[in-house]
Amino acid sequence: MTKIAIREALLPGETVHTRLALARELGFAGVEFAADQLDERIDAIDEALRAHYLAASGLNMGEADGWVSAERARRQTANNRLREALACALDLEADYVTFAPQIGASDMPDLTPFASPMDLQKELLIWLLRGFSDLADAMDTKLALLPLNSGKTAFLTRLEQAELFCRAVDHHPKISIAASAGDMALEETDLLGCLDSHLERISVIYLADRSMRLPARGGLPFPEIGKALRKRDYRGWLVIDGRPSDSERGLSVELAGCLAYLRECGLA
Repeated sequence: MTKIAIREALLPGETVHTRLALARELGFAGVEFAADQLDERIDAIDEALRAHYLAASGLNMGEADGWVSAERARRQTANNRLREALACALDLEADYVTFAPQIGASDMPDLTPFASPMDLQKELLIWLLRGFSDLADAMDTKLALLPLNSGKTAFLTRLEQAELFCRAVDHHPKISIAASAGDMALEETDLLGCLDSHLERISVIYLADRSMRLPARGGLPFPEIGKALRKRDYRGWLVIDGRPSDSERGLSVELAGCLAYLRECGLA
């Protein structure tokens, strides 16, 4: 059964209890949390999740990066953040931790003909996934590689590339893919076919429309996406993503309408 969640940052409210109460009222099954400084909020989040009968779908590393940086100190900092996120995911019983290995341009040197910057980054990511796969297994949490559009990263932009990294670690069950519909719309020539080809490895799908708007605001074929996921009996998480409204009152109404639309599309 498909499970639908929402990113906490999209929920209006001054406290986590207020935000999660709204998520429950709207009909979400879970909430995804930003991993940054999450350890300071674990107790409050856990209490709110239990109070409102919600699951923590997963954690998101957001714009943190450095895993494939040329600087050893940046890589070490990024690795430490990922370890902390996995520990927090265990505490919250979250299913996945999403991360984009690089934001922006590469800082790797060009060592052609020995190795290009991309070659070096690929090797670093493979080593990272090999090293973290056992930890993810021990934490019973999936690591989900998130391809972004080429305006956000020069490294991982397509699901096909993420699949190659999964293959490089022998399709370890805790190494998976996160798919963002909004980013895929800019990079994939056949969004539906791409989802279908890689669905077995996908643990979370972010439902953002074109230009990273909320679903039903940008013209992506969400009814067809719903049909494709039902046909393949997708059982991972769906997470509403997109740009929030400036008005908290307006946002609550907009989220309710968004969820109703996704129900019509068979996605909730």
